[in-house]
Amino acid sequence: MNSIDTKVIRQLMERGRTTWAELGALLGLSAPAAADRVRRLEEAGTIRGYTALIDPEAAGCGLAALISVSLERPGQKEEFLDMIRDLPEILECHHVAGEDDYSLKVRCSGTRDLEELISARIKSLPGVRTRTTVILSTYKDTPVLPVRNGERQ
Repeated sequence: MNSIDTKVIRQLMERGRTTWAELGALLGLSAPAAADRVRRLEEAGTIRGYTALIDPEAAGCGLAALISVSLERPGQKEEFLDMIRDLPEILECHHVAGEDDYSLKVRCSGTRDLEELISARIKSLPGVRTRTTVILSTYKDTPVLPVRNGERQ
């Protein structure tokens, strides 16, 4: 990635609905050249997709929680990950170092849905232990990555 690619990525992260003309003006390129840059970043997998940022409260998903998961045996990994992929309440799943095996970020409508998710779904697999932290409020939640001038950190 060079400095122009970095500018493209920063602009699209901050203003995803930027027009080709606006992007071209920012980069000092024509609109078709800017569109070509974006297409190449998409093909390279640097840009994975586009989405609207929705207010969770307004969408009925006001309860956020972090769930730490420990698996009794390594052989449970595939079954656990297959189940996790199919649960829309799970926004993020991270394989982590330390006491636990996985850390999940989840969104639910309320405590009943969270209880259902944990007790009836996640713990439905034998040998799965969880520890849950309910998020009371969020001070920073951003999809914008700290990319700088074509340099990787």
